Amino acid sequence: MQQYGSDEAPNGERPPLSFNMSSPLPVAPSRLRVFAQERRAFPHSRVMVFFSAASEAGKPGDAMSSAGSEPKSPNLNLGKSLSSTLNASPSPEFPEVISLNVGGTYFTTRLSTLRRYEDTMLAAMFSGRHHIPRDAEGRFFIDRDGAYFRDILNFLREGELPQRDHVRAVHREALYYAIGPLLDSLEDTQPLTGEKVRQAFLDLLPYYKDNLERIVEIAKLRAMQRKARFAKLKICVYKEEMPITPYERPLFNSLPFERTESEAKLFEHHCEVDVSFGPWEAVADVYDLLHCIVSDLAEHGITADQQCIGVCDKHLINHYYCKRPIYEFKITWW
Repeated sequence: MQQYGSDEAPNGERPPLSFNMSSPLPVAPSRLRVFAQERRAFPHSRVMVFFSAASEAGKPGDAMSSAGSEPKSPNLNLGKSLSSTLNASPSPEFPEVISLNVGGTYFTTRLSTLRRYEDTMLAAMFSGRHHIPRDAEGRFFIDRDGAYFRDILNFLREGELPQRDHVRAVHREALYYAIGPLLDSLEDTQPLTGEKVRQAFLDLLPYYKDNLERIVEIAKLRAMQRKARFAKLKICVYKEEMPITPYERPLFNSLPFERTESEAKLFEHHCEVDVSFGPWEAVADVYDLLHCIVSDLAEHGITADQQCIGVCDKHLINHYYCKRPIYEFKITWW
């Protein structure tokens, strides 16, 4: 029996293929077998689209096709790109030389000077974390009075302290800018050191600030009622609870310390004055308190003159008189 090759018959014609359903499929010819193997090894083409948050749509690189490679988690790459874009906070780069407009007054300084102390408001403003408005000329604008900002800069540059007449105002600006080293230095100089001592004395006086407000209210009311340029008040200033003369002291000391209700009422007395200051327990005397009253009124722009016009002569008990000094205050309004 003549056998034919697997591909062709001797006359060049392909023999007809016949399949017997009861027998296994015939073995595929060699070319079909090779093609099938290559087909299985060749993966299907895939089209993958990558999005980039940093690039605009339509630019090369927005979409690309790849074949024969597995995807590398496009969703993960997209999430990382968006996250990095959203979390990136703007950090403007300041020039080394800064032009400032502080309430209409212009200054020029170095960036390192403004960042001298990191816990200050100026360092925070020029850290890049906050927006700073600019004026029409491009200067960084700070909405504060620029009259004493030069003293602030001089301290940041060389540690120089302001003149004595500028200390109070510069102290207020240092509080606003939260410059701790400058505040510590100013509080150890005059007049702030003296202010601490004076305030320690005034803290011993009950209702001191309330009495100052009462003086201003009464003087303003009287001046308006009389249509006058000034007003006069009677003010009692006494250090001891019950000032007495040497002649009356033995009698006063002979009174029992624990008094009955009737005896206590005999000593309940309010001098016929507008305002009373006292008593207090301190070395500072009556004239020291008078100085505080006049100077504090001057801080509010009120001119006050005072003079002693006598003592309270209210009779209390057994020829005892009050003897508290009374001062006349003259408040001038214009």
